Amino acid sequence: MRIPIPEEKTFVHESIIPIRWGDMDAFGHVNNAVYFRYIEQARINWLDSLGLSFAQQDQGVVVVNAFCNFVKQIEYPADLLVKTYIANPTRVGLDTFNVMSLTKDPDTIYATSGATIVWVDFKAKKAASWPADLKAKLHI
Repeated sequence: MRIPIPEEKTFVHESIIPIRWGDMDAFGHVNNAVYFRYIEQARINWLDSLGLSFAQQDQGVVVVNAFCNFVKQIEYPADLLVKTYIANPTRVGLDTFNVMSLTKDPDTIYATSGATIVWVDFKAKKAASWPADLKAKLHI
């Protein structure tokens, strides 16, 4: 079962992530679990671009679900082009989506993915409203 990426979404960031030799499995292609590392890195790159600190804070972003649709095998050597989009913002969270291709083959989709992120008050251990400055940067 494939989880579709919504048509209505907002492009927010683009990352280039090199494929490492150790990312491959015994079958000579990138191991499925590694795709989630690529998704994570693309999300961190985007949040870094917003100036979000990942040092221990009282509040921050938590991933509450994630998925990946594997479309075409990726092999070393290559550079992955990961486009990040957002959709469905709420008072406390939003959905992120990624479209993965290769820098040398940007028109071919190799994987699509998504995750829901929620802003959390770590002391209260519950979801909290987006801070006003971050909400402005997210345009939500």
